[in-house]
Amino acid sequence: MMKSLTQGLLGCLLLTGVAQADVFISVDARGSYILSNVHRPGRHYERVIHEPEKALVSLDQQPQMIANQPYAELVSAAATANELPAALLHAVIKTESSYNADATSAKGAGGLMQLMPATAREMGVKDVYDPKANIQGGAKYLKHLMTLFDNDIALAVAAYNAGPQAVLSRGGVIPPFAETQRYVPNVLRQYRRLQGLGVDAPL
Repeated sequence: MMKSLTQGLLGCLLLTGVAQADVFISVDARGSYILSNVHRPGRHYERVIHEPEKALVSLDQQPQMIANQPYAELVSAAATANELPAALLHAVIKTESSYNADATSAKGAGGLMQLMPATAREMGVKDVYDPKANIQGGAKYLKHLMTLFDNDIALAVAAYNAGPQAVLSRGGVIPPFAETQRYVPNVLRQYRRLQGLGVDAPL
């Protein structure tokens, strides 16, 4: 009975164009059938319509999405100067500091892109807590890593976290450090999201 009713209701919903979200069917204490798009705890439901996955960010939405990120102008300038995707810099900043310009790690890395003191000096950054200087220095370093690893984003990002030697000494693979194994997917997930790419899209 439930199955035939479900099929009938499903047909009606599809014909009327209602199928825009999850739809559940349940039976109340009086034996009446209830349709809802909310799954309430304590009730037994059968889902009759499953909401389709949300569409990826379209290409025309992507620039606006990046423009709405914090420090968008500074990131855009650094990305252009270093021939990097702005989305990649945003992904690193988000993962490194969550856009906190005053962030300092236990290891002594500082600022938006969490530059270590030696890296900051090498990139000409005098004040890691200055957002413009930090982003420019981090972008310059990331560009160096992209060149070193033949534009392999995953390896460059791994090297940004663990150091280039940790990647090179293992023959060009992501080091097996727990932090790096978490870090790389986090950055790549943010990068793909801002690029409007699917979660498994090739980079």
